[in-house]
Amino acid sequence: MRLALFGARHYDRESFEIANQGFAHSISYLEPRLDADTAPLAAGYDAVCSFVNDRLDQRALEKLKEIGVRIIALRCAGFNHVDLAAAARLGLPVVRVPAYSPHAVAEHAAALLLSLNRRIHRSHARVREGNFSLDGLVGFDLYGKTIAVLGTGNIGATAARIFRGFGCQILAYDAYPDQALSAAGILSYVSLDEALRAADVISLHLPLSPETRHILDADAFARMKPGALVINTGRGALIDSRALVVALKGGRVGGAGLDVYEEEEGLFFRDMSNQVIQDDVLARLLTFPNVIITAHQAFLTREALGAIAATSLQSLADFEAGRPLQHQAPAPAG
Repeated sequence: MRLALFGARHYDRESFEIANQGFAHSISYLEPRLDADTAPLAAGYDAVCSFVNDRLDQRALEKLKEIGVRIIALRCAGFNHVDLAAAARLGLPVVRVPAYSPHAVAEHAAALLLSLNRRIHRSHARVREGNFSLDGLVGFDLYGKTIAVLGTGNIGATAARIFRGFGCQILAYDAYPDQALSAAGILSYVSLDEALRAADVISLHLPLSPETRHILDADAFARMKPGALVINTGRGALIDSRALVVALKGGRVGGAGLDVYEEEEGLFFRDMSNQVIQDDVLARLLTFPNVIITAHQAFLTREALGAIAATSLQSLADFEAGRPLQHQAPAPAG
């Protein structure tokens, strides 16, 4: 199958080339992100492979259909950037990678929490400048603290186990509780309100949907325990970023570790070091000493990249052979 892989970086090329040794796909690696303007680059290809910051709206999908693309492979678990209703109308199947490595993302959440709490980012910067003072670097023991895990799918469940290993009490909120986790004593399911009020740390692992968009907004921050830390390795729009700035300024939130940002499209996965960041909210967040932002890298491990490539290429092989698609994105309701 002829595949155009958009938004390709060197690590994508490496992982897909290794995984493709077990297949016979012809892969072209294209640097631009996929949207309506770049979709014509896929002319002559059977399939496209896109990432989380591409924009597959109706216009982009129509262009892909017009030029002969037959299937869309997402090298990610989320699909909120795809108009699935339009894809269904156009007869374009959309496959994804629902579980590449929950450990990669969950471990990054733990890394953000540890770095934020113990001020590792500030200490590292100081020491490089010859400043060995410990003033302003006081953290707290995670042992015995309460962590609220919002979303207990594969990643959230893995994060809960990691946090449990630190001796934390784990409260969880999910619309579809995993009773096996509570039966094993790993966590206790509570209401969202109870989780917000009791937690010293809130870690977000929810998918983005109309129900979860801005689940942490001004009202949620007002209900949180003063000084609680917020970790987000899920989707950027789970947090109302403007409300987060206000909560940080007022001391309601003690710090934030963010691997995602709701307006990251057009910013993340690019070198912007020689440009002025035009997003005023992101620029403001970057000024806080108690905020750590990484550029959507939680997935970036060798194991995860390998699983993403292998699953994506297997889905394309199944499609080409007429076999059932194991990882097709769910059809839109109605």
